[in-house]
Amino acid sequence: MADKQISLPAKLINGGIAGLIGVSCVFPIDLAKTRLQNQQNGSRLYTSMSDCLIKTIRSEGYFGMYRGSAVNLTLVTPEKAIKLAANDFFRQYLSKDGQKLTLVKEMLAGCGAGTCQVIVTTPMEMLKIQLQDAGRIEAQRKLMPETVVPGTVPTKSPTAMQLTRELLKEKGIAGLYKGLGATLLRDVPFSIIYFPLFANLNTLGKRGAQGPAPFYVSFLAGCLAGSTAAVAVNPVDVIKTRIQSMNRGSTEETYSGVTDCISKILKNEGPSAFLKGAYCRALVIAPLFGIAQVVYFFGAGEYILSFLPGN
Repeated sequence: MADKQISLPAKLINGGIAGLIGVSCVFPIDLAKTRLQNQQNGSRLYTSMSDCLIKTIRSEGYFGMYRGSAVNLTLVTPEKAIKLAANDFFRQYLSKDGQKLTLVKEMLAGCGAGTCQVIVTTPMEMLKIQLQDAGRIEAQRKLMPETVVPGTVPTKSPTAMQLTRELLKEKGIAGLYKGLGATLLRDVPFSIIYFPLFANLNTLGKRGAQGPAPFYVSFLAGCLAGSTAAVAVNPVDVIKTRIQSMNRGSTEETYSGVTDCISKILKNEGPSAFLKGAYCRALVIAPLFGIAQVVYFFGAGEYILSFLPGN
């Protein structure tokens, strides 16, 4: 994050506000990403992001693009709070006498942040993916009935609470953490790339040695660093999405783990399948992290805390 010195509670509020704004703006693109990544050979409904969104609106209405958004909006605040606070904690821990961190230490701090955030990210993504992909499965049943095993797809979309109760009942807490390994493989490298890249890009736009970078520099640095990291880890994001999806058509593969998923994708779809949804993911992550930097710059958290008693 930017080098602006603000309190930990303000950082948590900033992270939550940034997450809420970002998710609200880019969630339809994230839905398209999930559906494109889950498509397998023989059951392709969508040819592109725009085709997916148009068909979603036609079959499910405008709010169909926001399936699963309630889960994200509920959990994105603790997720972003943990990510930002953990990165700052590790940066401060690794810094000696306030000196600038080396690239290796910046990467280590990002690694720590990515590891901590999966506590919330994994169950959030697990539930979100089921809700986002439900529309694709329903469309398959209507338009491509031969690809769906009768009785395996619910006629009514489940809610997040129903899914949570079902997973807890059948598999316990482990049910919500399906795909934990794949989530770690995605989020740790993402943070290792994102945080150092943002810090160095942001430094290039500073006003002098001590002054902060203008907000538009932080926004652009967040967008560029976010999109770069997102595309870099997209292959793992495809694997994570496939592993965490529970409902499938009769012609679609199921996966027992990361290595099984990799081998089946390579065998049945080729290496290019690992790039599915990459541009959607870049379009989601770029503004999400750009917005995070702008919220951080304007110090919304400090402003809100100023109204609390004792401040």
